[in-house]
Amino acid sequence: MNTSLQTLLLGCLGLVLPAALTEPVRWCAISVLEKEKCDNLTSIFTNLNCVKREGSIACITAIKDEEADAVTLDGGDIYKAGLPDYDLHPIIAEEYGENSDTCYFAVAVVKRDSGFGFNELKGKKSCHTGLGKSAGWNIPIGTLLAQGQILWNSTQGQTIESAVSDFFSASCVPGAEQDSRLCSLCKGDCSRSQREPYYGYDGAFNCLKDGRGEVAFVKHTTVPEAERADYQLLCRDGSRRDVSDYSSCHLARVPAHAVVSRKDAALANDIWNIIGQATEGSPLFSSVGSKNLLFKDSTVGLRKLPRSTDSFTYLGAEYLSIVRAISGDTGPSAVTWCAVGPAEKQKCEQWRTEAGGMLQCKSAASVDECIRNILRREADAMTMDGGDIYSAGGCGLVPVMAEQYNADDCASGGEASAETSSYYAVAVVRKGSGLRWDRLMGRKSCHTGFGRTAGWNVPMGLIHNLTRECDFSKFFSQSCAPGAESGSSLCALCAGEGCQANSEEPYFGYAGAFRCLVEERGEVAFVKHTTVLENTDGQGAPWASGLNSSHYELLCPTGPPTAPITKYLNCHLAKVPAHAVMTRPERREHVIVFLNEQQANFGTNSLAAFKLFQSEGSGNLLFKRSTKCLQTVPVGQNYRSFLGEEYFASVTSLRKCDSTTSELDQACTFHTCQQRA
Repeated sequence: MNTSLQTLLLGCLGLVLPAALTEPVRWCAISVLEKEKCDNLTSIFTNLNCVKREGSIACITAIKDEEADAVTLDGGDIYKAGLPDYDLHPIIAEEYGENSDTCYFAVAVVKRDSGFGFNELKGKKSCHTGLGKSAGWNIPIGTLLAQGQILWNSTQGQTIESAVSDFFSASCVPGAEQDSRLCSLCKGDCSRSQREPYYGYDGAFNCLKDGRGEVAFVKHTTVPEAERADYQLLCRDGSRRDVSDYSSCHLARVPAHAVVSRKDAALANDIWNIIGQATEGSPLFSSVGSKNLLFKDSTVGLRKLPRSTDSFTYLGAEYLSIVRAISGDTGPSAVTWCAVGPAEKQKCEQWRTEAGGMLQCKSAASVDECIRNILRREADAMTMDGGDIYSAGGCGLVPVMAEQYNADDCASGGEASAETSSYYAVAVVRKGSGLRWDRLMGRKSCHTGFGRTAGWNVPMGLIHNLTRECDFSKFFSQSCAPGAESGSSLCALCAGEGCQANSEEPYFGYAGAFRCLVEERGEVAFVKHTTVLENTDGQGAPWASGLNSSHYELLCPTGPPTAPITKYLNCHLAKVPAHAVMTRPERREHVIVFLNEQQANFGTNSLAAFKLFQSEGSGNLLFKRSTKCLQTVPVGQNYRSFLGEEYFASVTSLRKCDSTTSELDQACTFHTCQQRA
């Protein structure tokens, strides 16, 4: 064993040894140096074996073929590992300490005495960590493409490597074609391995330090502290900052390197049991003779990822859009709409027939499944309520068009805003029930769906603020909250099988929750302010025939205990954001153009037989029945600003309760790398 490494291993205090496992875990090393370090670690981690493959793709293949079990990868390789050909999943993330969490900052470093900004990089010499790497390639090249600095004729067969080669005068991009200009600054064989001295973070920095390149694209901790006074960062706005100002001057904040493995819960637990207790100073995070072997040297600890995490939820839609953009893969011209349940699927198919080849339909059992489908590009878009917008936004999706419920605002045109696109969440009871807002404990409740805005987030958020109790089954005696755990008291009043959050459950959605009240399953229904009027006085589905709106009233949290259905302006639980169409960032403009064409053909004022905003039988399929038009969400407005700070804070507080946090939420909000404020 290397003497200095042996000393380091034996000198580490507080190392928790793993329990004995039936089968050793096989770690994949991507180089000779990594294999040497791994072999040395087996003297302490006795349940660890080491295998060597040449490079990350070879390790990914070995894990897929069950010749190895785990490897640590950066974001670009995590994306590749998660594709259907491999179907590997991140299971453990590196943690980098204060201000970093399980993320790091991608930065552009230059010598202090250089005199150019980020918008003046054309013709400069560049140093990159490696082709396809996050900080060294995906982020800077994606940013330069987005800003229009790099011009790429992908439709005419030009490769992104060729476009980058035309932009910089010379480069070192380990992993590029060896004879290309992208390897002209490299010192070794231009491979993504230690055979190239300028490979990786420290290699790219040394390329700059040695005077080969003029800018290095690395992570925020790369420049040694003793040398930081000699370097600066280039900011996206053209300014420059000190290296220590990376939190306000960076190209992107991206997910940490992560351990990936096959989708096998037992194997993931074995891997965690071996390495999960490692902390700052552990031999796992120290490299002798090189840097960042097996793990980044800046790692201070590890965090286990939620079990439902895959590469798409871990990386987030914003990062995924960058990777796809620099691959030239813009997706098909047709928009694929995600429909939840058979009824929505049927309406989507009717829409597809009318829209011709412009629309495809993808069905799913839940909104969460749709969000995953959109991340994976198996679907493009769907309309979501505020609670689902919160979940989708946490995964990196963006709001592009909002439902508008006021015809006058549609006539005046303009973009959607928080004021014009909103509705009221209300609590409806039978008239004369004697119920009050402050006397609901122990009663029976009807909800539009678990985690939805008017039916769950608003009323249960208010109740949580009063009780501070996260077990909501203790508040109401019985409920129907479609999407809650089947068999729990929150599903006791539901009429369908499995308490599903789709049209298979008769009490799902606004009309469904009201029907639960009408049929006397529940005593209070949490819906939107138009629900009763849409399902009484001759309106609505057959089950609503003969209902009179005057037989129902609202519960008021303040003031008089009840009010007529029409007095929602003064008697409501909250004013909440409209439903909105969510999609991936790179599909924003495409979806907007498509929907504007579709509402022109099949909207409120259309003479066509098919109506986009109307549905036979159970209403609110794909869009709310009260929608008058769709309005564009302003460019740059993300899901948080669309929801509004008050509602965003309410949902954030509510979802601190484990019982209200779905597996998707846990996976997407594990870190906040790409959830912009």
